[in-house]
Amino acid sequence: MNLKTTILFLLAMPVLIYSCHKDEEGGQEPSYGHITMEFLHYADGSPLVTDTMMYVNEAGNPYLVNEIQYFISDLTLHRAGGGRVLIDDWKDMHYVDTDIPGTHGWDIPDKLPVGAYEKISFTFGIREEKNSSLMFVNPPESYMFWPEYLGGGYHYMKLNGKWLDKDGRISPFDFHLGIGQIYDTAGNITGFIHNAFEISFPGAAFTLAENETQHIQLTMNVENWFRNPNTYDHDEWGGDIMQKQEAMLLGCENGHDVFSVSFQ
Repeated sequence: MNLKTTILFLLAMPVLIYSCHKDEEGGQEPSYGHITMEFLHYADGSPLVTDTMMYVNEAGNPYLVNEIQYFISDLTLHRAGGGRVLIDDWKDMHYVDTDIPGTHGWDIPDKLPVGAYEKISFTFGIREEKNSSLMFVNPPESYMFWPEYLGGGYHYMKLNGKWLDKDGRISPFDFHLGIGQIYDTAGNITGFIHNAFEISFPGAAFTLAENETQHIQLTMNVENWFRNPNTYDHDEWGGDIMQKQEAMLLGCENGHDVFSVSFQ
């Protein structure tokens, strides 16, 4: 390489370096931040107290909660002005268990573009395309399996507790949401209903700055599972609803306002 060629090459180097740091749209290399989520569980406006008969639902059933386990998936950040970011680079679903403190936080490793976001949404449970049997081989997630003959895959939620029934007895209830079944007149299963549903928070706006970690609190308000728009009555539906699509549908319809979002 002669002296003239060397000089020209050195002069071109800044341009080459700059071009390597452009994104697909021709702008500067994008900047990123991160988010973490904290899962809280409340009842009647205060932190949930388990194993104590201290709550009364909309139908007038005194009840207690032993434990709650559930999945959220397809967490999506909706950008102001259009576009969205799906959290799925590393882990597209998260398991929460009131008895396992380690599940109450989710440090999301996905690199998220900086800027203004106007809404957050997620799927409660696991949607049909993803809800495959045996994808979890280790507990505690593996304990959430939904029986194959009832549709397979995994529970969306187990909310286990007890209620004081109309006869004055303390009876257990398993308020479990998952895949529903269609039965013929002979009691044979002829089809399945996928009950996973989207929850969105149009007012959950925030701005993510470069290298910032945004902390988001997601609070489950347990009493809302049993009200609005449907008054859910344990005396009517009994203790086990995994084979009662009508009861599961009531719970799923009530799930639209079970969660609230706040920012730290």
